Amino acid sequence: MSRDWIVPDWPLPPSVAAIATTRHGPGGSAPPFDRFNLGARCGDGPEVVAGNRAALVRALGLPAHPRWLQQVHGRDVLVVTSPLEVPGPVAEDPVADAAVTAVPGAVLAVLTADCLPVLLASDDGVRIGAAHAGWRGLAAGVLEATVAAMGVPPERLSAWLGPAAGREAYEVGDEVRATFVSAGRQAATAFVPTRPGHWHMDLYALARQLLAAAGVWRVHGGGFCTISDRRFYSHRRDGRCGRMASLIWMKS
Repeated sequence: MSRDWIVPDWPLPPSVAAIATTRHGPGGSAPPFDRFNLGARCGDGPEVVAGNRAALVRALGLPAHPRWLQQVHGRDVLVVTSPLEVPGPVAEDPVADAAVTAVPGAVLAVLTADCLPVLLASDDGVRIGAAHAGWRGLAAGVLEATVAAMGVPPERLSAWLGPAAGREAYEVGDEVRATFVSAGRQAATAFVPTRPGHWHMDLYALARQLLAAAGVWRVHGGGFCTISDRRFYSHRRDGRCGRMASLIWMKS
């Protein structure tokens, strides 16, 4: 089971479910997307991706189709007002990097292949959210925007950090570090020098800092590394590759 899915180590309310996929699920993508690619914008065949997404719905017994997003490394948050009964054209996917809902049966999803997926839930299980948070999204404020869009006091929220590039393998340049350090001195603790002008960056630490600043202190997960763990797609490692999904929904 762990080869195909990542079940969050997160004490969720009984009404909420969450899961993250790996590259090994029940899909049919050929190399270099093998085999359970769920991303429709990375070069895989559209009919193959549609089949993989349908297999995801069946395998997990989802109450509706996931609300896929056209992710652009920004901070826009989609408020989902109804379950998606029939998947629409990929070209009509909403442009956003996060989604929130209070609707039972609506399935939220974000796609990643090194960026950080962040799932959120209220303690009473009536609000959920999902955010796509690579370094650009973190710098743009996508987590703060998602917490605000939840419409719940942040102390009543908890979060889970899914598979992303790990601190021992994710190297960035001076300009990335400067973006975060200039916004807050605490961010410097998330960077370790490697070679001149380059740093290992801890996405998980930065996300925890930003969530705490937004009032969300109960944060679970982390500790994955998409670059070094071959269960996962990694754009940094492989270049052309598929995408995994992190999903959350309220049971209908």
